[in-house]
Amino acid sequence: MRLFRRRYSPLKVALAGAVFVLFLFILQKDVGSKEPGEEPWLRNIVQGKGQVLDLMLGAVRDLRDSMPRLQIGAPEPPPEPLPSARSCLPGAYTAAELRPLMERPPQDPASPGADGKAFKKDRWTPEETKEKERGYEKHCFNAFASDRISLQRALGPDSRPPECIDQKFKRCPPLPTTSVVIVFHNEAWSTLLRTVYSVLHSSPARLLREVILVDDASTDEYLKEELDRYVEQLQIVRVVRQRERKGLITARLLGASVASGEVLTFLDAHCECFHGWLEPLLSRIAEEPTAVVSPDIATIDLNTFEFSKPVQNGKQHSRGNFDWSLTFGWEVVPARERQRRKDETFPIKSPTFAGGLFAISRSYFEHIGSYDDQMEIWGGEKRGNVLQGVASPQVWQCGGQVEIIPCSVVGHVFRSKSPHTFPKGTQVISRNQVRLAEVWMDEYKEIFYRRNQQASQMAREKTFGDITERRRLRERLHCRNFTWYLQNVYPEMFVPDLTPTFYGAIKNEGTKSCLDVGENNHGGKPLIMYPCHGLGGNQYFEYTSQRELRHNIGKELCLRAGAGAAELGECQFRGKPGRVARQRGVGPGAGRCSEPDVEQMQRVVGGTEARSHAWPYQVGPARLARPVPGLGWRRRPALSPGPPLAPSPDLPPVLLRRQLAPHLRGSLIQRNWVMTAAHCVNK
Repeated sequence: MRLFRRRYSPLKVALAGAVFVLFLFILQKDVGSKEPGEEPWLRNIVQGKGQVLDLMLGAVRDLRDSMPRLQIGAPEPPPEPLPSARSCLPGAYTAAELRPLMERPPQDPASPGADGKAFKKDRWTPEETKEKERGYEKHCFNAFASDRISLQRALGPDSRPPECIDQKFKRCPPLPTTSVVIVFHNEAWSTLLRTVYSVLHSSPARLLREVILVDDASTDEYLKEELDRYVEQLQIVRVVRQRERKGLITARLLGASVASGEVLTFLDAHCECFHGWLEPLLSRIAEEPTAVVSPDIATIDLNTFEFSKPVQNGKQHSRGNFDWSLTFGWEVVPARERQRRKDETFPIKSPTFAGGLFAISRSYFEHIGSYDDQMEIWGGEKRGNVLQGVASPQVWQCGGQVEIIPCSVVGHVFRSKSPHTFPKGTQVISRNQVRLAEVWMDEYKEIFYRRNQQASQMAREKTFGDITERRRLRERLHCRNFTWYLQNVYPEMFVPDLTPTFYGAIKNEGTKSCLDVGENNHGGKPLIMYPCHGLGGNQYFEYTSQRELRHNIGKELCLRAGAGAAELGECQFRGKPGRVARQRGVGPGAGRCSEPDVEQMQRVVGGTEARSHAWPYQVGPARLARPVPGLGWRRRPALSPGPPLAPSPDLPPVLLRRQLAPHLRGSLIQRNWVMTAAHCVNK
């Protein structure tokens, strides 16, 4: 008011008021008088009211413009509150506030699979046996058992650690709502509906916005109109469909596009949710919006549908990893991460995660570019699972984090193989991996390409599609490089030589077979000979700068002498580059190996010259320099037979190789004779 009095005198205010009263009088007279001509003294004024109105409005505008700006410097009106900033009450949610949308019906403890127990059946009729076999063939799990377990089965009492059961969730900021997206293609009726009911029975009504079932062009009739009619009774469940099969990623993007929840939660179509699974996921996202969180995934046995429940005293947790063939796997949480966590409520930082089950803020999902929509994933692949979620390196390198939430437990049926066909062949997996490698892995992509010849060929021929937009996304988000990811997110990752001395397959020219580590050989198992496939993988070996012959797809494993045949074992080199640790050698008298085609016959490595059709060829350092594409390393025909010469410590490596080359029956590593494993395995 003081400012107002200083700027405007009482005379000015009175004058403005008088003009305004006169304006009202003229306006009233003009509207109310039927015969304005009876008062001549006003006739001219009435006729010129337009000029008067213009004058008055101008005066009002001038007065308004000259008024002091009393709101200058005041804050802008706040924008619409973010979901996390809604008005909320203090304290923690009560059990009543977190009541699920649907209560489970009464459970029969004697029913098949009740409380998460295994389905058991001792006697089978011929018809039942055929039905079970058909279920395995179609779904790659025991659909017979699943069909006889309640769609709404309970999983028994809450057996999580006490700190998980007692965990409280703050009302302010409120937990975000979520849309649960479940993609299916020709899924078994019982597993699909059990997944849906499990979500409805274990998710708080106030947090569960909707359940969206995305049909990736199923052909089974029961998944069409019958499913539509069934879910009508489930209130917040709806089905959206793709007319043609486009794969998991496109289907999830469709589900995300129609979702209305603040968080997107993706589940596979053969899951069951344990007590309190949803709140810890949403709480972590409310606390850290850039976190991409996965539940602790429990196993539902594919044969009995027994649910592997959490235990009260906690357990040894696993986290996701991947090897240099970009295949997803599991590993024990390392010591540094265990020490960081104070109790079971703390998240586990993970290099990657099983992409089938995770939750992510919808706004962050869009911010980091969601999925690469040119990747084609059909679901259930044994390889390439590292790509089912938003690529984990993408999240970490662009400022986010990938975490496993131990207090959130969801069961999943892990199948040994995919029941689905791949419309464009299994090469789509390699294509997806190449797209990931080209955008996010920098120079480390070459390590992957050496282990996957199909991917390497795609990269050379540039048949992996356009990645311009993905590279622009990385640039726009100022994402870090892959070296940072390896050093800060996954320092435990074994990194092979970026430029190994030699690499490829080891082929027996006589039998036309290749050295193969076999399935799930993590060390300590003998190697085998197997038909050469030229794709790398189990038949990939490197001769490293540390002079070790390694099979190093996922771990540091070196060839070594076993009790009989050669086997993989832990590499002994642990020094800095340029240092070579002594390695156990295999030479004359150091080990004995089975000769192919001859049972019970033993021959000392480095003994008499073997027949080319019976023995695998031997690899020597001087003969590794010329790899043959698709075949691996060849050696030139052996010269004079006879025992190998003793290496001279005074000769330089090159001369040493030349001196010994004609007699090599193995690889020279730290002046010891080491056979190629192919020399010591059965045919």
